Amino acid sequence: MANPWTGEVAVLIDGQSHDCKLTLGALAELEGALGAGSLVDLIRRFEGGVFSGRDVMAVIVAGLRGGGWTGKSADLIAAEIEGGPVGAAKVAATLLARAFAAPP
Repeated sequence: MANPWTGEVAVLIDGQSHDCKLTLGALAELEGALGAGSLVDLIRRFEGGVFSGRDVMAVIVAGLRGGGWTGKSADLIAAEIEGGPVGAAKVAATLLARAFAAPP
């Protein structure tokens, strides 16, 4: 079960629950996957509602990897994420928010 106090977010993929977390290593991988721009640019895109499907997938893959998943983004091409594209975007936005939130 995902622990929101530690930045974790649960995502249901093909009926299986996964705990995601944007660790420092996962954030570095995310920056590399995005190629250009910074994480601040990515966060601004999410805040402004102008993010892409590529942004959403990159954040989810990084979060999964931070949670211990050993797959690759290609493994998710045909996967069913609970809530579809909107659900995936909510997971990605929540991951980013929790990764950069000040501790309680």
